Amino acid sequence: MKSEPGPRTLFQFAHPYTRLEALPERPASAPVPADVPRGEALIWQVRLPLSGEDFERVRARRPGVALIVVLPPPEELSGPADLLRVVEMCRPQSILPSHLELDPMDLQALMRRPPEDLAADVTDYLAWRGVTVDSDTRHLLRRTIELSGEIRTVSALARSLYLSRRALGRRFLSRGIPVPSHWLHIGRVLRAVIALQNSRGNLFDVACDLGYPDGFALSNQMKRLADLRPSLARDHLGWEWVLESWLGREAHSGGFSTDRLGSLIPEVLPDASLEIPAAAARSATRSAAPAPRSAKRTSARLSRKMGAA
Repeated sequence: MKSEPGPRTLFQFAHPYTRLEALPERPASAPVPADVPRGEALIWQVRLPLSGEDFERVRARRPGVALIVVLPPPEELSGPADLLRVVEMCRPQSILPSHLELDPMDLQALMRRPPEDLAADVTDYLAWRGVTVDSDTRHLLRRTIELSGEIRTVSALARSLYLSRRALGRRFLSRGIPVPSHWLHIGRVLRAVIALQNSRGNLFDVACDLGYPDGFALSNQMKRLADLRPSLARDHLGWEWVLESWLGREAHSGGFSTDRLGSLIPEVLPDASLEIPAAAARSATRSAAPAPRSAKRTSARLSRKMGAA
């Protein structure tokens, strides 16, 4: 007798954000779409025992798709350490306590919520996407995103980092990553996107608050860097997809060195590199690579959620 399929655990939440759609089955040989999903989230309703298939699909989700993890009921959490490890490796944007029914309005609020530390989240995202650099350069990248909220020029950025403009440029060039000005400006664009999604103010007000002369200047920079307009950024929630759009444009234009192209351009990335060997989540996590630095923040959030559940 054929067993009945269990309840669905993976859902897609996308514009116009009115309902959750069960994630369709993906054939093993399905190619990775080249376009960046705009403002999408993957909702993982975790059920125990952990499913290795779910784990694989969550880890191999398309770049730019945010992950929202919904924990099982507290009485089912017999091994929270294993669950924590799985959650860490999947790099969630948010972690929720157990819910019988998820309200789309609540999910919208989660997706548009400003990050607690934008610079840290950006560097974590880069590590998750395979953009690895030495610790000193990673520190410079993080500081550049941090300073993008108050600094407008590369000269001012270099002074704040206690480097000459030339030395800063050489550092980034030698690591095969985009020039400092591009990192500074994508930091400003990300802040603009977050502000647009969390403000009822018009484009001119948001632009001026961020140091742009007017809305036209902000709109042009968003189009040039990430190929989007403010209206699109306001309607399609989240910021990861914006960063992903910029990464793809930089990769195509030569902003990243050749040895990094495989991890940044989906259409040239072999399918096998996006797949995790089929196994139970418990055994998969034992041999996997360490989670990015966001694991500590994930651990703290998960502990709080378990206590609140």
